[in-house]
Amino acid sequence: MFLNTLTPKFYVALTGTSSLISGLILIFEWWYFRKYGTSFIEQVSVSHLRPLLGGVDSSSPSNSNTSNGEADSNRQSVSECKVWRNPLNLFRGAEYNRYTWVTGREPLTYYDMNLSAQDHQTFFTCDSDHLRPADAIMQKAWRERNPQARISAAHEALELEDCATAYILLAEEEATTIMEAERLFKQALKAGEGCYRRSQQLQHHGTQYEAQHSEWKQLHHASNFTIWTTVDNKVICMCTLCVCVPPPGRDTNVLVYIKRRLAMCSRKLGRTREAVKMMRDLMKEFPLLSMFNIHENLLESLLELQNYADVQAVLAKYDDISLPKSATICYTAALLKARAVSDKFSPEAASRRGLSTAEMNAVEAIHRAVEFNPHVPKYLLEMKSLILPPEHILKRGDSEAIAYAFFHLQHWKRVEGALNLLHCTWEGTFRMIPYPLEKGHLFYPYPICTETADRELLPMFHEVSVYPKKELPFFILFTAGLCSFTAMLALLTHQFPELMGVFAKAFLSTLFAPLNFIMEKVESILPSSLWHQLTRI
Repeated sequence: MFLNTLTPKFYVALTGTSSLISGLILIFEWWYFRKYGTSFIEQVSVSHLRPLLGGVDSSSPSNSNTSNGEADSNRQSVSECKVWRNPLNLFRGAEYNRYTWVTGREPLTYYDMNLSAQDHQTFFTCDSDHLRPADAIMQKAWRERNPQARISAAHEALELEDCATAYILLAEEEATTIMEAERLFKQALKAGEGCYRRSQQLQHHGTQYEAQHSEWKQLHHASNFTIWTTVDNKVICMCTLCVCVPPPGRDTNVLVYIKRRLAMCSRKLGRTREAVKMMRDLMKEFPLLSMFNIHENLLESLLELQNYADVQAVLAKYDDISLPKSATICYTAALLKARAVSDKFSPEAASRRGLSTAEMNAVEAIHRAVEFNPHVPKYLLEMKSLILPPEHILKRGDSEAIAYAFFHLQHWKRVEGALNLLHCTWEGTFRMIPYPLEKGHLFYPYPICTETADRELLPMFHEVSVYPKKELPFFILFTAGLCSFTAMLALLTHQFPELMGVFAKAFLSTLFAPLNFIMEKVESILPSSLWHQLTRI
């Protein structure tokens, strides 16, 4: 009885209200998809509703493994956003400051320089620095924000003794050319090797001597009447006559840093073979110091020499599943595989006959590299302008892409057809990655915090790249709209044929009104006889 008493107005109001609500939901979903690259309803259902409805069974082994994998992925995503020191960072005095002099822009952000100051305090200072006057000055110098104050402190430390860290600071920030920086680093090397030998001699005395030395130092710190003096630029405790030297770890860091920067100076000055030898010797002498990522410097130098066999040997050692990846590792591997087929690669021929095994390997390597860092191809293909790389980079972020392309673009250009192969294949990566974008294919899910971290690392005048979002093609949207519109017209015409006929006539008359107006003007201007002949033709 209730249904029989409803009037047509009720059904019209009901369908109109439901259409309005569904239209609003559609508009919101479309806006959310355009902004975040995923569906709001899907995200809410997966994240909140499925656990409430019991979609995850803790007793099931497969589900527990899945949940553990998702937790590991989340932890990995957080760790992926860790900022790393750029192994190919430029010299502040000779390169970054030169850019500032020419353009008037600051290439380094405050956040980037603050991270460098923290690195310097970690690498170049230790707890016993206050026992040596020069190191005590340098300990304060690394904390200074003003560059001139740091340089003045370094000169003051050198007036007391040959201080390796003081030479390092001057080579990095005061030297205006690479040659001048190399000269200062050579002086730092002499001082650093002396400190390193003394610390190694102390270490070779054994653990008992080190423990005794540590007890003496604690006793001296507690006493109020300890007398200190300097003999041959060494700090001597008069009550025990023990030479207080810094811990071996600090001297090792200083020595490795100096040798690495000397190798980079040789590379920048064109002595690439000498730089390769220095890097190889350094990696053999200190194989456990992976924090400097010297192998990335070595890869770049070997590519400059076009020694691709040695590049492959280095990749075989460092492109391991248990080791952290980088854009240098992934894209260098892709470059080597592309080099084997790029000179004869043709998209038209490949579409006709299919990809060969070597071409498939090259395409898969490019897809792997692009999934790791999707921002690199636009810089290699010069679709975005390069800037000076920062001193710190975010792996898989825009900052790492800039740092890689800044040094490796020339190597891709040198391989014939490599950039053409990259141009034809790199966008296919995003069709292979599962949807939504938070999922991964070969690597862990792409972290969502890269844009924020890159904004802190890169200067404001650079437009930060973001992860490419999957968008529906325009043709699909146009077809969907056209089908919906024609279906609505068909339904209305079926229900109201006379009214839709009036609307159609009015629409056609409005559409052809400009044409009729032009025809009338032409008839009024042209002679009637000429117009009659034209109409006959």
